[in-house]
Amino acid sequence: MDDLRHLTTQRLRLDIPTADDLDEMHAIYSDPRVWTHFPTLRHTEPARTRSMLEVWMAAWGDIGLGPWIVRALDDDVVLGHAGCSPRDGWWNLGYRFAPETHGRGLATEASRPALAAAVRVRDVPVVALLLEHNHASRRVADKLGLMLQHRGPDAGNPDPAAVRLVCADRPLTHEERAATLA
Repeated sequence: MDDLRHLTTQRLRLDIPTADDLDEMHAIYSDPRVWTHFPTLRHTEPARTRSMLEVWMAAWGDIGLGPWIVRALDDDVVLGHAGCSPRDGWWNLGYRFAPETHGRGLATEASRPALAAAVRVRDVPVVALLLEHNHASRRVADKLGLMLQHRGPDAGNPDPAAVRLVCADRPLTHEERAATLA
């Protein structure tokens, strides 16, 4: 499925990640404005971003799908990432963009082909794990047609009041829902 490695949308170019993406992705992942909903996940060391990219590259090599690096189609600037990461029996849909791009619909635009690709590669549920107070991510999930499957405490979150939402492209079995929360 080599055609999935490089896609374009109306405004975006979606490319498989490479080691050359480290500096631009670390700039995004280390920016505190990107982590207002979960500050403890901010990358403070490039090694953490490098490890993340290596996991994404391995997914592409092993199963032919993983998150894409998202670039502006007109000027090749890295805007963030979007795509599906394989999990045991489900896909995790994720997206993260530079703060200056927020509110422009880029996460939705980049995630639509990810949903279609995931079903082509392995037809298992596509799940977005969200924090309830992250209203922008919830709007993306809603625009993509993902349905709320679970609402409850966010185990492991340093904020004891944090509420986890599990949204999916289809109804989840009890076992599938439990796997997304593990």
